[in-house]
Amino acid sequence: MKKIVFTGSGVALVTPFNPDMSVNYEELEKLIEFQIENGTDAIITCGTTGEAATLSGEEHTKVIDFTIRQVHGRVPVIAGTGSNDTQFAIELSKEAEALGADGLLLVTPYYNKTSQRGLIESFNRIADSVKVPCIVYNVPGRTGLNILPETYYELSKNPNIVATKEANHDISALAKTIQLCGDNLTVYSGEDVQTLPILAMGGKGVISVFANVLPRAMHELATATLENRMADARAMTSRYVDLMNALFMDVNPIPVKAALNMMGFNCGHCRLPLTDMTEPMLEKLRAALAEHVKLA
Repeated sequence: MKKIVFTGSGVALVTPFNPDMSVNYEELEKLIEFQIENGTDAIITCGTTGEAATLSGEEHTKVIDFTIRQVHGRVPVIAGTGSNDTQFAIELSKEAEALGADGLLLVTPYYNKTSQRGLIESFNRIADSVKVPCIVYNVPGRTGLNILPETYYELSKNPNIVATKEANHDISALAKTIQLCGDNLTVYSGEDVQTLPILAMGGKGVISVFANVLPRAMHELATATLENRMADARAMTSRYVDLMNALFMDVNPIPVKAALNMMGFNCGHCRLPLTDMTEPMLEKLRAALAEHVKLA
């Protein structure tokens, strides 16, 4: 059985920005401490929610370095180093490894996309360039590219490809992936609302947007499911499903950064081309959030 990078709830952490749109490291420190104090089991930095697509190469590396240093080994840190450019992903992955990342998150190529054969070759090339465990990230809604179960099977043969963050909404395909790969591929839910069913099928955790605002709740939901306390897990899913959905009423991470700002954090705005939510949408988000947290 391959190494499991983490079990439970890993937060897909936002990247806070100053008014001039530079990275707000003072606020990033506060967000990291908030997560650790509230039971988060892993921190994923520079992923989709961290707006990696609009970070420069220098910023990307600096945010990873800062996060690793601030966490200081208390929980695993997984660095998003995927790209639509395989060579750039290799270079960024090597840098993250040298900085001390516990794992890498590799999104499927976007825009130029590729074939399933291209996926296998690209992911293997990246994984072979490092010695830290790699998690492939399947999110066809954002990339236009889906990893098939048979492709997962081929990728699972690589000793450094240990897991997937699965966000393709297809439970039937996931069942086939689990059947084919067994213990050679750990599955993490990439959809907050699918945490219960995916973990019930054998997944080991979730990489969560929702955990940005309620890290303790997501930790407890994941733990309840992993411990087979299904009545508790169902109750928690039902309790939080409206807020989980509200955090995706606009393009991620627009709503979750707005929610954190409502809670008193200073996360700033998203970088363009992502824009602020409309006032009616903000009011809907505020109402959903107010059901569970005290707002600033």
